[in-house]
Amino acid sequence: MKEISISQPDDFHLHLRDGPALASVLVDSARQFARAIVMPNLEPPVVTVEQALGYRQRIMDCLPEGSSFEPLMTIYLTDNTRPDEIRRLYENEYVHAVKYYPAGVTTNAEQGVTNIDKVYATLEAMAESGVPLLLHGEVNDADVDIFDREQVFIEKILTPLMERFKDLRIVFEHITTEQAVQFVKQGPATLAATITPQHLLYNRNALFENGIRPHYYCLPVLKREAHRQALVAAAVSGHAQFFLGTDSAPHARHAKENACGCAGIYSAHAAIELYAEVFEQAGSLDQLEKFASFNGADFYGLARNKRKITLQQQAWLIPDSLAFGESEIIPLKAGETCRWKLVADGN
Repeated sequence: MKEISISQPDDFHLHLRDGPALASVLVDSARQFARAIVMPNLEPPVVTVEQALGYRQRIMDCLPEGSSFEPLMTIYLTDNTRPDEIRRLYENEYVHAVKYYPAGVTTNAEQGVTNIDKVYATLEAMAESGVPLLLHGEVNDADVDIFDREQVFIEKILTPLMERFKDLRIVFEHITTEQAVQFVKQGPATLAATITPQHLLYNRNALFENGIRPHYYCLPVLKREAHRQALVAAAVSGHAQFFLGTDSAPHARHAKENACGCAGIYSAHAAIELYAEVFEQAGSLDQLEKFASFNGADFYGLARNKRKITLQQQAWLIPDSLAFGESEIIPLKAGETCRWKLVADGN
């Protein structure tokens, strides 16, 4: 039986929601990951350090007994975020980054930035203090094809942004295209990117296999096979600027299976096992630890985790559904077999 042990990984892009939903999904991430960058797009969004600390306490109150999981908090960038808030963030040990959503681009992004020019003073404060900017890298222009939004974002927003703020530390979240891979590879050490399990496992055909498949719908959407292959090559390369970020985003089944279903894929139930499948298929299991456990910690200036987890090549059936507050969620690869199994966690 094939078995690998790696330093406990971190998830550098995670949605935990709040209330009963939080209590339902937190256990999955806490079982696998030592730390996670927690997204702030709640309703209402987490826009101040004080609100981030309140959200952190609610997460801590929901952790299973004995868990050492550490939530790394973020705040949501709006047109009204001021440099003083960045200074408060920099001085706080629990809040680690600022999240940029173009207004209306994804779930709960209605209060996002309407024009990046409006937050230049705040970005200057971030560049000066070294606070990372986490980018949802898509434009939301009605005349831009949904499959081109990431590439246009690189051209219209990200390139000018990096030219103006050369010291700004940036994480290009959940990249989906070959263009994004090349842009990050050619960029400075202040630029990094996260890659999700769904964008490594699937291309856009998964959305339409024998009908509309709402549980494969996320933003950014799945892309062509050539883009998936480029993402896999980047993830398994060991390149320091690519690391794990699941973008696990739970939505109740009824919110996904309707005439206007929500964007988001839940992968936290088996995240590290799914990444192991990708790395095994690429013949690169020896690179999984760099991608999952080292690169992200190094970029964020965090100590590498000392605890270990163990994965075995052991087939198991992913449940058809999971509890989600008073509802249920359909996890990624529901009802299908996963080839790897977490047999020893880091707690």
